[in-house]
Amino acid sequence: MMNSTELHQKGWNLDNSYSNLPETFFTKQEPEAVKAPKVIKLNHELAKALGFHPEDLEKQDSVEVFAGNRLPNGSVPLAQAYVGHQFGHPNMLGDGRAILLGEQVTPEGKRVDIQLKGAGRTPYSRGGDGRAALGPMLREYIISEAMHALTIPTTRSLAVVATGESIVRETELPGAVLTRVAASHLRVGTFQYGANFSTVEELKELADYTIQRHFPHIKDDENPYLSLLNEVVKRQAALLAKWQLVGFIHGVMNTDNMTISGETIDYGPCAFMNEYDPKTVFSSIDTQGRYAYGNQPKIAGWNLARFAEALLPLFGEEKEEALKVAQEAVLRFPPQYEENWLTGMRAKLGIINEEEQDEVLIKDLLQLMENHQVDYTNTFLSLTYDHVTESELFETKDFKEWHQKWHERLSRQKDSMEASKELMRRHNPVVIPRNHRVEEAIEAAVQKDDYSVMEKLLAVLSSPFELTPDKEEYCHTPPDSDEPYQTFCGT
Repeated sequence: MMNSTELHQKGWNLDNSYSNLPETFFTKQEPEAVKAPKVIKLNHELAKALGFHPEDLEKQDSVEVFAGNRLPNGSVPLAQAYVGHQFGHPNMLGDGRAILLGEQVTPEGKRVDIQLKGAGRTPYSRGGDGRAALGPMLREYIISEAMHALTIPTTRSLAVVATGESIVRETELPGAVLTRVAASHLRVGTFQYGANFSTVEELKELADYTIQRHFPHIKDDENPYLSLLNEVVKRQAALLAKWQLVGFIHGVMNTDNMTISGETIDYGPCAFMNEYDPKTVFSSIDTQGRYAYGNQPKIAGWNLARFAEALLPLFGEEKEEALKVAQEAVLRFPPQYEENWLTGMRAKLGIINEEEQDEVLIKDLLQLMENHQVDYTNTFLSLTYDHVTESELFETKDFKEWHQKWHERLSRQKDSMEASKELMRRHNPVVIPRNHRVEEAIEAAVQKDDYSVMEKLLAVLSSPFELTPDKEEYCHTPPDSDEPYQTFCGT
């Protein structure tokens, strides 16, 4: 174990406020050591923001921390308890393969969780081995960094460490531990757990902690717990709109995967849509399409209703009144989401002011895209850069009529066409983490120990809104395949 002086020099500045909650909500648990840890990927930009010197984190003693073989000074390691509605059905869950090392307080005073994912068994493992495979951990690193660059709130990955051990899924796979950084790991499922397995006083402590950590401005409100619900509704409405605007499909929107902070979490069977189709599903386990692209806002509203149910005991002794205010809060989600989405879509089309028929114009374009099965990202990119000769869609009579209406709409603005184009350039990504590119990078890394493909992909994804020559090949849609693309949960 390092002494405190060594660790201070290495930038660790851990606090453990979550461990002060009632032990109902966690179990103290140390990570399980691994055989031969080796750093595969270190996030230098994030390391600096957290107060570390990246070169220190590449040394063996830090590698041992990221692997779970050693604890940084000040760590009170624990596994969090929560439940979750998985595909609509409640299940007892918890951190089955993750250990929270503590909360890093950055040089700017920001508090973030540092968690090891794949760190071994916990009391919540439900018979699992508590480990993670290298491929899914690299996938989380790539997608979460892409989301961050797209300005979408997300957990991030500080490091990926190979363990030198194999784990068994359908086949034998190389093991890894991912260090995840999050505003917190408080989830809707954390509150569901509190509502089902704690006292009302303990649930109140959890809510007070959440307010102090994420929403301190509401702590003196007349009903801070109702304000908490309203704040989470607001953040999720903004987050879901951002997902939809870039064609991101989470794949497993269970209540344990909805954060209170409003960050995207858990990059298991996620993917980005190619051809525009609201029914798009990639997850191998979502056989009914519950979490299809077009259903995501509706599911978010459903999850928020479960959050409201968990908070009901804190809204007051009068049950009918508590239920009424909870319902009113949840019903604010659809219009808030629609407002965020419509604002974002206006930006994608260079519309600076507001007109009543804007939504019709937008939805007419989306219907054309669906009818002609064209790529979502590239269609908006072509409109941004006036490349309207690169798709069969653009040759159709229906599109030409729409295109004329769009230009007439832009001409009614006081702002210049260049102002509209600049707005579009800021909101239409040139590149997204195309599924086949992500798979290509993971396959090269896992099968050939070649990380150059992933490094190049990460470099391109780090500036998704800049049109540069190195991005051209990453704009291409995947080659035709008889097999639909599927993603799989890493557990």
